[in-house]
Amino acid sequence: MRKSEVLAAEAVSCLNKALCHLKDIWEEIGIPEDQRLQRTNVVKSHIKNLLDMMIQEEESLKKRLILSLQTCKTEMEKLCLELQLPVFEEEAGISMLQQEKNIRTQVEALMKEKAQRMQQLKALLEQDQDLCDILCSVPYGIAPDSVPSLETLDNFHQHIANQNKERRHAEFTELKKQIILYMEELDRVPETSFEKDVVCEDEDSFCLSRDNITSLKLLLCQLEERKAENEAMCESHREKIQQLWDRLQVPQEEREAFSQHMVTSKKRNLDALQTEVQRLEELKLQNIRNVIDAIRSEIAVFWEKCFLSTDQQQAFTPYFSEDFTEDLLSLHDAEIQRLKQHYEDHKELFEGVQQWEQSWRLFLELEKKATDPSRFTNRGGNLLKEEKQRSDLLKSLPKIEKRLKAQIDTWEHEQGRDFQVNGQKFLQFVEEQWELHRIEKEKEKLERHIKKSKQTEEDMLYGTAVRTPTKRRFLATTTPNKSRKMVNASLPTLAARTPGGCKPPHPRLQGCNKENEAQLKGSSPLRGALLTPASPQRNFSIASVASTYSEFVVI
Repeated sequence: MRKSEVLAAEAVSCLNKALCHLKDIWEEIGIPEDQRLQRTNVVKSHIKNLLDMMIQEEESLKKRLILSLQTCKTEMEKLCLELQLPVFEEEAGISMLQQEKNIRTQVEALMKEKAQRMQQLKALLEQDQDLCDILCSVPYGIAPDSVPSLETLDNFHQHIANQNKERRHAEFTELKKQIILYMEELDRVPETSFEKDVVCEDEDSFCLSRDNITSLKLLLCQLEERKAENEAMCESHREKIQQLWDRLQVPQEEREAFSQHMVTSKKRNLDALQTEVQRLEELKLQNIRNVIDAIRSEIAVFWEKCFLSTDQQQAFTPYFSEDFTEDLLSLHDAEIQRLKQHYEDHKELFEGVQQWEQSWRLFLELEKKATDPSRFTNRGGNLLKEEKQRSDLLKSLPKIEKRLKAQIDTWEHEQGRDFQVNGQKFLQFVEEQWELHRIEKEKEKLERHIKKSKQTEEDMLYGTAVRTPTKRRFLATTTPNKSRKMVNASLPTLAARTPGGCKPPHPRLQGCNKENEAQLKGSSPLRGALLTPASPQRNFSIASVASTYSEFVVI
């Protein structure tokens, strides 16, 4: 007896016990017969609904199983047809569930077989296409989307294997051509028996085995490396020759006579370059003092380009030696190479510092011109150009400093030490330059203030002197339909103009314009000065010129 049948019998027994238990409870309670009948129907209805729901679910499972079985059978028949394989035989006497599982497993195996064949076909088609491109032959002729049989795949493999001979022959021809070319450039003749077979023997007699093709590639790589070495050696010799030519001041005629070896890098060129280096080295020893002086000139240039301080320059003591020996020359050679490498490693920083210094010098020059009273007599428009250039520099200098600060921070983080220019931290140097500029501006303003105060005292004691402009006359403009009142010249009057539309000054120069503010707030008005416009009928002249372009005193 099956376990499921035993469980079913136990379920029936549990149901009967439950009904008997309910019956005993109803009797103890004293429920009437009609109510018992009603309650029994409720129990029956619940049990029936539960069983009906379970039966419905199992019937649905059965339908899905039948549908899956039919689908798998259809897919299996299709795959067997594509793969040209016999249809799977179903076993007799097995359950529907086991039958569906077996067919589904077979379908998965057939799909895997199909994927493998299609992958092999794709690889073979790619190989065949490569061979067709090399040999200019016709493709094998199989559709890439059809499922090939095992026999078709075997035939395709054999076809590609037969094509390898032609492909290898084409590869051998190309390798041989390059090998001969490199040997000619290196002035080298075949040495080993293998090299002679490749270069001298007939192509048809050469064995196109995989090992021979690999050996050809290895020989070609060796020749390429040797050629690269020759080119590197030639380039090194050329740099050395050019350097020695400059230091020894070799005439241009000698250089042009040797120019053919300064371009190509064949074996004969290498030999000629080596000979020239040796000759120049011997000549260098004969003229060692002149050579060292030439190197010292180069060192001085790089000292300036690298912004080295005096202490850093004096640290290279051989520079000041008068014992001109080969050892001294070697020390100078090593130092100039070190300086060149140092400059190349930090070229961007040095160029940025140089750009800042050039901009700073130009800014100071324009600042100096801005305080020159004679600039107002210019009629060519240079005044506006200089003012615009000064304004642009005032904007660009902080940007350059900000960029340099980021580069210096990165450099100091990588190097683990301060970045110095002329023995001082560059950013500190920049701050000091701005501070010195600010102090100088304050000093100039103080001198102008003292001069004006002195002039005011003299005017108060001796009277205001009449000054007539030499270049331009200040003409009053008549305004129709509008009367102007005359102000008594004996009344002290001070007019202050309020600038408008001006851009705020550079943060480092904010303290430079405090002089005028102090005068407006604390200084006493000038006696006998009149800034009110005169009437058209009255003559006038410029009495004095203030420290700025916009202030005039009219009497």
